[in-house]
Amino acid sequence: GLGDVYKRQGKHELEEAFIAMIRRYERTIYKVCVCYTSPEWPLADLYQESVCRLWAGFPKFRQECSLSTWVYRVTLNTCLTGVRRSIRRPQSVPLVSNLAEALAEPEQMEEELREMYALIRRLGPLERTVVLLYLEENSYQQIADITGLTLCNVATKLKRAKICLLYTSDAADEAR
Repeated sequence: GLGDVYKRQGKHELEEAFIAMIRRYERTIYKVCVCYTSPEWPLADLYQESVCRLWAGFPKFRQECSLSTWVYRVTLNTCLTGVRRSIRRPQSVPLVSNLAEALAEPEQMEEELREMYALIRRLGPLERTVVLLYLEENSYQQIADITGLTLCNVATKLKRAKICLLYTSDAADEAR
């Protein structure tokens, strides 16, 4: 894993590589977490838990998939686990000392974007995931790799989610 590479170089290099990874994929982590927030599961909790789990797993990352796929999987699994049951407080996992300063605050979402995410949150967990990955411009193959679905299932889930989102959006517009 990456940990073996950085053991030879030192803990500082591992921390710097982790901070660089978080900076690179911060918006991705944020977008996945946004889709799973609710009053019971606040964004800050899901985001923090995701970063903690990424840190805990970072030294063990074996590069069997791309780093972006791994970040998606860890974040998605963290959010799905949080939605299914209470988020356990992380065991004492020492985080990078200057991580808080390294992460920028996510910018405020525009109203339309908030509405879109509100509609997406009404989808089931798997459909939410597929739509989110699609919006991130992942190919059907990448979505299949991340979710473990077949290409046919990805296409079907996307088509059904689009129909559901259109119907839900039209109903919301009529209610206004």
